[in-house]
Amino acid sequence: MVAFRRMKIRISRIDKDLPLPEYKTEGAVAFDFYSRTDISLAPHEKKIAPSNFIIEVPKGHALIVAARSGTPKKGIMLANNIGIIDEDYHGPEDEIGIWVWNMTDAPIEITRGDRIAQGLIVPIIRAEWEEVAQIKESSRGGFGTTG
Repeated sequence: MVAFRRMKIRISRIDKDLPLPEYKTEGAVAFDFYSRTDISLAPHEKKIAPSNFIIEVPKGHALIVAARSGTPKKGIMLANNIGIIDEDYHGPEDEIGIWVWNMTDAPIEITRGDRIAQGLIVPIIRAEWEEVAQIKESSRGGFGTTG
């Protein structure tokens, strides 16, 4: 059994008929976001799908909104690849929106309640920059080389 650290997180749902987020398996690290409304996407169109959730991200954390692995099979991608929800984005009008993009040449329908993205709550380290003239003596190579 996986021993994840757990914490209570405050959430508000716009539509109480849709479920709270859930982790689908005991080993899942992310929970699903649903579309609160039906959405029609023309070919190559982008729209914001309302997620139904306002989430109070804990202090010192961020909520990462990422694509579900099966969503591209439906022709849908997240238009911004990932979304980052800050700890201070949880006012009464701050429903999390998911940028969806129809990457196909055909129309796509998203139905209310469809799982469209996943969320991952992660601890954050804020950098305090220490500028130096050079970090190390040699380079390892770049863009995929280890030579």
